[in-house]
Amino acid sequence: MSFSHERLDVYRCATAHLALALRLIAGFPRGHAYLADQLRRAALSIPLNIAEGVGRPSPDDRRRHLAIARGSAMECAAVFDAGRMLGLLSEEAAGEAKALPERIVQMLTKMGAGQRG
Repeated sequence: MSFSHERLDVYRCATAHLALALRLIAGFPRGHAYLADQLRRAALSIPLNIAEGVGRPSPDDRRRHLAIARGSAMECAAVFDAGRMLGLLSEEAAGEAKALPERIVQMLTKMGAGQRG
Protein backbone atom coordinates (compact mmCIF):
# COMPACT_ATOMS: atom_id res chain seq x y z
CA MET A 1 0.00 0.00 0.00
CA SER A 2 1.20 3.46 -0.84
CA PHE A 3 -0.07 6.72 0.63
CA SER A 4 -0.70 9.65 -1.69
CA HIS A 5 1.86 11.89 0.03
CA GLU A 6 4.60 9.31 -0.63
CA ARG A 7 4.25 9.93 -4.36
CA LEU A 8 4.92 13.67 -4.04
CA ASP A 9 8.34 15.03 -4.96
CA VAL A 10 8.07 17.57 -2.14
CA TYR A 11 7.58 14.75 0.39
CA ARG A 12 10.59 12.84 -0.95
CA CYS A 13 12.68 16.03 -0.72
CA ALA A 14 11.43 16.58 2.83
CA THR A 15 12.48 13.09 3.95
CA ALA A 16 15.87 13.52 2.23
CA HIS A 17 16.24 16.82 4.06
CA LEU A 18 15.38 15.16 7.37
CA ALA A 19 18.08 12.53 6.80
CA LEU A 20 20.62 15.25 5.94
CA ALA A 21 19.69 17.30 9.01
CA LEU A 22 20.10 14.27 11.26
CA ARG A 23 23.56 13.57 9.78
CA LEU A 24 24.61 17.18 10.37
CA ILE A 25 23.27 17.14 13.93
CA ALA A 26 25.40 14.07 14.67
CA GLY A 27 28.47 16.20 13.96
CA PHE A 28 27.55 19.05 16.29
CA PRO A 29 29.92 19.29 19.27
CA ARG A 30 28.73 18.98 22.84
CA GLY A 31 27.11 22.09 24.21
CA HIS A 32 24.93 22.73 21.17
CA ALA A 33 22.00 20.46 22.03
CA TYR A 34 19.62 23.42 21.88
CA LEU A 35 20.42 24.02 18.20
CA ALA A 36 20.38 20.30 17.37
CA ASP A 37 16.97 19.96 19.00
CA GLN A 38 15.59 22.97 17.12
CA LEU A 39 16.84 21.59 13.79
CA ARG A 40 15.58 18.08 14.55
CA ARG A 41 12.08 19.31 15.39
CA ALA A 42 11.85 21.68 12.41
CA ALA A 43 13.20 19.09 9.95
CA LEU A 44 10.78 16.44 11.22
CA SER A 45 7.87 18.88 11.04
CA ILE A 46 8.24 19.26 7.27
CA PRO A 47 7.37 15.70 6.10
CA LEU A 48 4.87 15.20 8.94
CA ASN A 49 2.89 18.31 7.99
CA ILE A 50 3.04 17.51 4.28
CA ALA A 51 1.63 14.04 4.96
CA GLU A 52 -1.06 15.37 7.28
CA GLY A 53 -1.99 18.20 4.92
CA VAL A 54 -2.33 15.92 1.91
CA GLY A 55 -4.56 13.66 3.99
CA ARG A 56 -6.94 16.45 5.00
CA PRO A 57 -10.25 16.66 3.13
CA SER A 58 -10.65 20.41 3.61
CA PRO A 59 -8.66 22.71 1.29
CA ASP A 60 -8.18 25.16 4.16
CA ASP A 61 -6.76 22.44 6.43
CA ARG A 62 -4.53 21.25 3.62
CA ARG A 63 -3.16 24.75 3.01
CA ARG A 64 -2.62 25.31 6.74
CA HIS A 65 -0.51 22.15 7.13
CA LEU A 66 1.47 22.90 3.96
CA ALA A 67 2.08 26.43 5.27
CA ILE A 68 3.39 24.99 8.54
CA ALA A 69 5.71 22.69 6.56
CA ARG A 70 6.89 25.69 4.52
CA GLY A 71 7.60 27.67 7.69
CA SER A 72 9.53 24.75 9.16
CA ALA A 73 11.67 24.53 6.01
CA MET A 74 12.47 28.23 6.32
CA GLU A 75 13.31 27.67 9.99
CA CYS A 76 15.77 24.92 9.01
CA ALA A 77 17.51 27.31 6.62
CA ALA A 78 17.84 29.82 9.46
CA VAL A 79 19.29 27.14 11.75
CA PHE A 80 21.87 26.32 9.07
CA ASP A 81 22.79 30.01 8.98
CA ALA A 82 23.10 30.01 12.77
CA GLY A 83 25.26 26.89 12.59
CA ARG A 84 27.53 28.67 10.14
CA MET A 85 27.76 31.76 12.34
CA LEU A 86 28.56 29.62 15.39
CA GLY A 87 31.29 27.78 13.50
CA LEU A 88 29.43 24.45 13.52
CA LEU A 89 29.08 24.38 9.73
CA SER A 90 31.40 25.65 7.06
CA GLU A 91 30.15 28.20 4.56
CA GLU A 92 30.04 25.44 1.96
CA ALA A 93 28.23 22.93 4.19
CA ALA A 94 25.62 25.50 5.22
CA GLY A 95 25.03 26.46 1.59
CA GLU A 96 24.61 22.85 0.54
CA ALA A 97 22.33 22.15 3.51
CA LYS A 98 20.07 25.07 2.53
CA ALA A 99 19.51 23.78 -1.01
CA LEU A 100 16.81 21.25 -0.06
CA PRO A 101 14.82 23.59 2.21
CA GLU A 102 14.92 26.20 -0.54
CA ARG A 103 13.53 23.69 -3.04
CA ILE A 104 10.90 22.53 -0.55
CA VAL A 105 9.75 26.12 0.07
CA GLN A 106 9.43 26.70 -3.68
CA MET A 107 7.38 23.53 -4.19
CA LEU A 108 5.11 24.20 -1.21
CA THR A 109 4.56 27.77 -2.38
CA LYS A 110 3.45 26.44 -5.78
CA MET A 111 1.13 24.02 -3.99
CA GLY A 112 -0.63 26.98 -2.36
CA ALA A 113 0.97 26.96 1.10
CA GLY A 114 0.22 30.19 2.86
CA GLN A 115 -2.52 31.30 0.45
CA ARG A 116 -6.02 31.96 1.70
CA GLY A 117 -8.91 30.07 0.16
